[in-house]
Amino acid sequence: MPDFTISIIDWIILLLYFVFIIWRGIGYAKKHENAEDYFLASRSLTWPLIGLSLYASNISSSSLIGMAASGYETGYSVFSYEWMSAVVLIIFAIFFLPFYLRSKIYTLPEFLEYRFDSRSRYYFSALTVLTNIGVDTAATLYAGALVVRLLFPSVELWQSILILAILSGLYTIAGGLKAVVYTDAIQAVLLIFGSVLITILTFVKIGSWEAVKAVTPAQHFRIIQPHNDAFLPWPGLFSGVFLLGFYFWATNQFIVQRALGAKNLRHGQWGALFAGFLKVSTPLFIMIVPGLMARVLYPDIENTNYVYPMLMFDLLPKGLLGLVLAGLIAAMMSSIDSALNSASTLVTMDFFKKLRPQTTSVQLMWIGRAVTFVFMIAAAAWAPQIDKFPTIWQYLQSALSYIVPPIVALFFIGVFWKRANANGALAGIAIGIVSAAFFLGFSDSKWMPAIHFLYVAAIIFGMSSLAVFAISLLTAPPPENKVRNFTWQRKIYDRETIEINKLPVTWNYRYLSVLLIAFLALILLLFW
Repeated sequence: MPDFTISIIDWIILLLYFVFIIWRGIGYAKKHENAEDYFLASRSLTWPLIGLSLYASNISSSSLIGMAASGYETGYSVFSYEWMSAVVLIIFAIFFLPFYLRSKIYTLPEFLEYRFDSRSRYYFSALTVLTNIGVDTAATLYAGALVVRLLFPSVELWQSILILAILSGLYTIAGGLKAVVYTDAIQAVLLIFGSVLITILTFVKIGSWEAVKAVTPAQHFRIIQPHNDAFLPWPGLFSGVFLLGFYFWATNQFIVQRALGAKNLRHGQWGALFAGFLKVSTPLFIMIVPGLMARVLYPDIENTNYVYPMLMFDLLPKGLLGLVLAGLIAAMMSSIDSALNSASTLVTMDFFKKLRPQTTSVQLMWIGRAVTFVFMIAAAAWAPQIDKFPTIWQYLQSALSYIVPPIVALFFIGVFWKRANANGALAGIAIGIVSAAFFLGFSDSKWMPAIHFLYVAAIIFGMSSLAVFAISLLTAPPPENKVRNFTWQRKIYDRETIEINKLPVTWNYRYLSVLLIAFLALILLLFW
């Protein structure tokens, strides 16, 4: 077992990092004058910042530790969540982001009100707040606390979680989205550097790839798994993995808020594609593969969530350990700051502003800060419950499979079908809730066999979609103002074609999308 001690040099590096991040957050706080400054960074973000922030917020410590653990247990198959992200980001950039930016929304639930009505908005807003705090933030705090537990075994889990929540919340409360995005960009670079270093040192220590093959089932070296695979059966890629990916990248305030703060549509689209490239090019090689190689070094790990921290403490020399620890904590903070900021935006703009429209923009900014603090404490209170799940990754994906399919149905049908109306949307939500409750109550019981969570997501999505179609056709069509600017039409594509043809080929996001798909196809062919 590694020696989980940290030197004075490493402590100094960690301390300097925390001081720098909090200082930057406070610095941005002085520049905020209103709600748009605080929640959307004055709509001034450029594509490199958007792409790096999207990547850093997604590849949080929970994902990093979770992917290494899954690499140890099941091999390459977990990468399917990553390559599917690139596909979803392309769809998001082409079909959904233009509507979001054109309507000048602060939140994704706000878009549902424009397309349907306030009932859909309130439901989705409340649901997103719960998932951001109970799933995204809590899982990330738990992952960070695992590392703290290694350093200080005598510290209780809940105490570690609370300390991490306070540290992450400080600069988010002060600096808003701009602090989140700029610190995310720094943290993304640290995260990639640390993961590359871990990968290289792990390979050097085991000596050869043959050593990995000797202790690993052959099936673990394939991304696509058989239909009866317990972890990720291949039909689940086109059902649950795609649906979960679409929710996360195209409808989740936690992620999309960066694109909402884009300087213009082109920067938003380029940023999304940049994030897609990072998702395809890095996780397999520098996050999943180290977990796979750890099978050689640690053949009998009881809790695989400790795989990545064990590699860090076992392989990194003094000084570098502090830097990579900073990267790991940076990844955690990227996810926490994003989730807290987005949840605060939702409550402030979707509920408080609606209930008290006379509230000034400055008052909304301060309300957002107060809400961020409350959610920071709430996430810290729930995070210890994740210890009851086998792995962090299983907690993240299985929880979302029951919650998000109805919302995905509303966005897809709402944008691509003009006849969908508010009553149909409400029916889709209701049927989705009932379906999820049914599966949670009876799945794996004597009345119903166990159903993989990826298939459950597809079934709930199908039930919700049928309800939207049926009730929309049985009731009056939506008014023109609910359709005209919020549904996709071929003329939108043709008009955009004229605009982007004026750009250099290297800045045409459609060509960039084709290149991204080609790169993705190459990866899949090599590791099929």
